[in-house]
Amino acid sequence: MSEGRHEAPVKRDGALADETPSPDSFSVVIGATVPTGFEYTAADEVREKLGAESRISKDRGRIYFEVRADSLPQVHQLKSVDNLFVVVKEFPDYHFKDTKEETLEEFEELASKLPWLLPLEVWKLNNTLKKRRSRRKGVLRAACPGEISSDGRKGGAKPEPQRDPESADSVIESNTASERGAASGTGKGSSAAAKEESQHGDVDSEEETGDSCESQDEGKKSELLKFRVTCSRAGEKHNFTSNEAARDFGGAVQDFFLWKPDMTKFDIEVLLNIHNEEVVVGISLTEESLHRRNITHFGPTTLRSTLAYGMLRLCDPLPSDVIIDPMCGSGAIPLEGSIEWPHSFFISGDNNTLATNRTVNNINYIHKKRQNKGSSHWGLRIDTLQWDICRLPIRTGSVDTIVTDMPFGKRMGSRKKNWDLYPSCLKEMGRICRPETGKAVLLTQDKKCFAKAVSRMGHLWRRSHTVWVNVGGLHAAVYLLKRTALAFEKAEARANLKTKSTEEDEEERRGPEVSDAAPGDT
Repeated sequence: MSEGRHEAPVKRDGALADETPSPDSFSVVIGATVPTGFEYTAADEVREKLGAESRISKDRGRIYFEVRADSLPQVHQLKSVDNLFVVVKEFPDYHFKDTKEETLEEFEELASKLPWLLPLEVWKLNNTLKKRRSRRKGVLRAACPGEISSDGRKGGAKPEPQRDPESADSVIESNTASERGAASGTGKGSSAAAKEESQHGDVDSEEETGDSCESQDEGKKSELLKFRVTCSRAGEKHNFTSNEAARDFGGAVQDFFLWKPDMTKFDIEVLLNIHNEEVVVGISLTEESLHRRNITHFGPTTLRSTLAYGMLRLCDPLPSDVIIDPMCGSGAIPLEGSIEWPHSFFISGDNNTLATNRTVNNINYIHKKRQNKGSSHWGLRIDTLQWDICRLPIRTGSVDTIVTDMPFGKRMGSRKKNWDLYPSCLKEMGRICRPETGKAVLLTQDKKCFAKAVSRMGHLWRRSHTVWVNVGGLHAAVYLLKRTALAFEKAEARANLKTKSTEEDEEERRGPEVSDAAPGDT
């Protein structure tokens, strides 16, 4: 997809040539990582919001689409993508050499042959957008006025930043700078510079004395871009490792641009994505995943906002719909829904006090964020309660859609408890959901238990669609269920009658009980 675009020359020192096109005069290919299983959902969003057609990558969890460079702000507003990168060059059917040495040598030669100019122009444009966002972000780091502490009291101290438990990478082999050390900075003519940096630290910033020539050299060095190369590889037929590919390709990139390798405080991250015979070289446009956009208070099972968005798109919310998340955790689903579908009404709840407090704090964060932007409509159409999932304080047949992340039985609950919990949940969900038009979108990794529960509740629910997803390395599924047309009371009466009839048939098959007495004993 990257072939055929006009490329102006790139200077050896990494600076762009003077004749650079304006952002509205050229197009680039953008790559996006998305929740595995929701590639087509992300493609639909790109078509809807950007008017661009997407191509689903052979490597699950990635899509590619072509847009004009001035559409970059709209690209960053996509809700179904985790990370973004601009494609430098794509090789759909790369022919690797027979030996490891030949393959790595070809990677080294590749760096100087790639069309870098337009992707670097997009990277520069992206930096201006990041500066604007970082200026706005400073105000939001203070605690929200109505923040609730872990003990349930308002005005508690702001907790320490919590690590998102769902941010683990997929099970493909991936090497970042922390794993490689200075691997991507090694190569022809670069090992000495990397060694000197590791021994002496950032010498350029510490030496402030010297003659005029030295100070000029220092100024020149400080202008050099710092970079790293990240290689992710999937496939068993490669005769090299991700570490080796990143090391040799990174060394060639340094030799070509004269950039300075830095594994932590880098300005630019070059991506080398290898999936079987597919090779894609790109430049990262996101420093952290976009799925963190709404959540500041993480719990042990916080759902990614991007995955929550994909689940909500499955149920296609309509204006005035009442949508419930009965096991809200940190509130990712109702928050995403109330922001993207503001004309629907969302109710979130959980049986855990800490979970409801986290949800309220995340809602307050969005309120504060909107108020700082000067929005006159900063409130969200969302309520939060603490309740028992099996006894919801909601009228029968009053809810349009249920969207929730059910306990997997790993971090929360247990597989044994799920055998009782799942049928009870589906029964209560069937009670509050509108007959015939009601829907439920449910995420779980305990697929065997869920299938059995749906089978038992067949009088209330029928399975419509299943999306297989990867959640933190776990193979899970998102189920779209449709409510049957029977009213809850009639459905339950019919189910009880069927159960009773089944028990009677079973007794008939067993026949009359045989006496244990001997034939002659009377």
